[in-house]
Amino acid sequence: MQKGIIVVKIGGSTLGNHDTTLEDLVELQKQGKSLVVVHGGAKVTSEWLARLGIPTSFINGLRVTDAETLKVVAAALGGLVNKELVVAIQALGGKAVSLSGCDGNLLWASIKSPELGYAGEVVAVDPTPLKLLLDAGYMPVVSPVSYGSVEGRTMLLNVNGDTAAGEIAAALAAEKLVFLTDVDGIHDGSGKAIPRLNLAEAKNMLVSGVASGGMVPKIEASLRALTTTQVVRITDGKISHALLYEITGQARQTESRGTTIVPE
Repeated sequence: MQKGIIVVKIGGSTLGNHDTTLEDLVELQKQGKSLVVVHGGAKVTSEWLARLGIPTSFINGLRVTDAETLKVVAAALGGLVNKELVVAIQALGGKAVSLSGCDGNLLWASIKSPELGYAGEVVAVDPTPLKLLLDAGYMPVVSPVSYGSVEGRTMLLNVNGDTAAGEIAAALAAEKLVFLTDVDGIHDGSGKAIPRLNLAEAKNMLVSGVASGGMVPKIEASLRALTTTQVVRITDGKISHALLYEITGQARQTESRGTTIVPE
C-alpha cells in the first residue's frame, strides 16, 4: 500500500475556465503522489433542479433532498460532473477512475435528520477500492452519492462532498486533506481570515455559531479527518496553481491563502 495519501476535495465553484486544479492533479500524479479526489457539484445540481422546476433549499450548508431532488443529485454528481472530471484529467495525461460512494461499499450512510430528507451521514467506510486503484497507479475521482438503509429499504442517499472527503481521509489515515474552495479560508466573527486553528478552536467555531453556511460541513469534516489525518487545509482554489503549492511548494505566484487545521 502506498503511503502519504493526499485527499483533495474540489467543488464546482473553484473549477472555472482558467482553473489550474486539474493540471495540478495530473502534475502531482506524475510526481508519484497518491491522490484521491472527492468532488461536489452543488452549482450544477442546482442548475438542473431549476431547469426541471424543482425547488431547492439548504440547512447549515446541506441540501434538503426529497425523492425528486435525489434523482437529480445522483444524475448530476454521480454522472455528469464525475465523468467530465475523469475525462478532463485523462485529457491532460492523468490516469483516473470514476467512483461514487455506492461503489465497492465505499460509503454506507444513514439519514442525517428528517428535515434534510434523503441527505445522509456516513456511518461506515470501506476504503478497499480506493487502495486497489492507488496501488495500480490510478487517481480515484469520487462522487459523494452514497447508499444506506431507509425503513428497511436499501437506497441512494445524498452525502455532502465535504463530509465524504473527511470520512475518506479518516479511513485512509491520509497525510493531508485539502479543501479547495472559493474563499480564503475560515473567517472569524469580524470577517477576517484565520490562518491556523487547532481542534479545540475549530470546534468552538461551530459551537459559537461563528462558522455558518457551507463552512460548517467543511469544519465538521476536518474534525472527523483529524482523528487520523495529520493536517487539513481549507484554501482558496481560485489562485493559480494553489493545489500544487499546497502539496509541494511549487509554482508559488502569490501568498497562499487559507486556514490550516491541526490536532494540537
